[in-house]
Amino acid sequence: MLKLVARRSGHFFLETELLPWRLIGRMLLRVGFAMDSSDDEKDGAPGNYIPKELTHGVASNGAKFVDEVLNGQNEQCLENFRMDKHVFYKLCDILQAKGLLRHTNRIKIEEQLAIFMFIVGHNLRTRAVQELFRYSGETISRHFNNVLTAIMAISLDFFQPPGSDVPPEIMEDPRFYPYFQDCVGAVDGIHIPVMVGVDEQGPFRDKNGMLSQNVLAAFSFDLKFHYVLAGWEGSASDLQVLNSALTRRSKLPVPEGKYYLVDNKYANMPGFIAPYHGVPYYLKEYPSGYHPQDARELFNQRHSLLRNASDRIYGALKARFPILMSAPPYPLQTQVKLVVAACAIHNYIRREKPDDWIFRTYDEDTAVLQIEEPLPPIEVEQPVMHIDTQALDIGIETEQLEISSQLRDSIATEMWNDYIRDLSAM
Repeated sequence: MLKLVARRSGHFFLETELLPWRLIGRMLLRVGFAMDSSDDEKDGAPGNYIPKELTHGVASNGAKFVDEVLNGQNEQCLENFRMDKHVFYKLCDILQAKGLLRHTNRIKIEEQLAIFMFIVGHNLRTRAVQELFRYSGETISRHFNNVLTAIMAISLDFFQPPGSDVPPEIMEDPRFYPYFQDCVGAVDGIHIPVMVGVDEQGPFRDKNGMLSQNVLAAFSFDLKFHYVLAGWEGSASDLQVLNSALTRRSKLPVPEGKYYLVDNKYANMPGFIAPYHGVPYYLKEYPSGYHPQDARELFNQRHSLLRNASDRIYGALKARFPILMSAPPYPLQTQVKLVVAACAIHNYIRREKPDDWIFRTYDEDTAVLQIEEPLPPIEVEQPVMHIDTQALDIGIETEQLEISSQLRDSIATEMWNDYIRDLSAM
């Protein structure tokens, strides 16, 4: 297998890795891995049209269309290029300043980025974009790949590891503080559809029979990605992907003494706090008006509420980049890079315009927390009742697992004691 590995200097090299089972076409990409790509898009029949609402009154060629959008109302830029105008211009400046994109005789950087954002933001195929921008398919594909490579080259700039401060989402909510004060975010996986050749489909077919890549991400409660690992086959278990994230060279960072929340697909182990198995987790599993009967039920309820960030961050990502909701007809490595690039742009926009229209939609969902009614999970998995720690392959000793179990019990006990005391005081 070939995988990308990053040196501290920022250069990249290919390394061969022998795996216990042969998986064709695997691309395991840590955030920020950049590769030169000359692969042009292979046009497919689906999606070769431009929505009417996007073509109404557009200019006769791409340059005029982009100028009209960028000189028009801000809402036009949001609708067409998925970000505010000043955020769009700043990204162009960053890519130019770093020498990753340049103006050509025919196409300015703004138009190059517009082509890319128009495709990923509306899930359009080359043929459809040709009709709007009036360029050949080769030109559209070349600039799409150039922008994707440029975004990948600076993606690490947009991913920040968790800090040492208590997240305000925890600090400012008495249901979570001080119990989860050492929590820095959540980790969760999501399946993104992929298109691969017939002879490669076996490993990529997930438990639902769909072709997908299993993507793992760590993120903060203010909806920023800390880390993304894309490219694992859909048949791979979430525990396998987490194991890869913890054992690869560019591994998932977990600060000393801190932890992420995970759901019941994962083990309760150092650096990761899972809910109690055998106890209802999502509030929809409880009858209306039901009150927790013991410390474990209360812990699972509040754990679920806090981990609600998973539904919101993936929801915002898909809403901005609908190309992730279908299998685009690109080479596999391009499909994998698109996931990482989308997460990087998501972070960039969250940093520059944290209250843009998509983020407002999913931030408003936090109001649900006030009535303790979490959103349903994006990916529904059956609870894992037994964790084979040998499958983790990260050298966790029984004593460490016991310490992790004691930590969870202590949080649940403190939470329950305060809950009973507050009820008694009412």
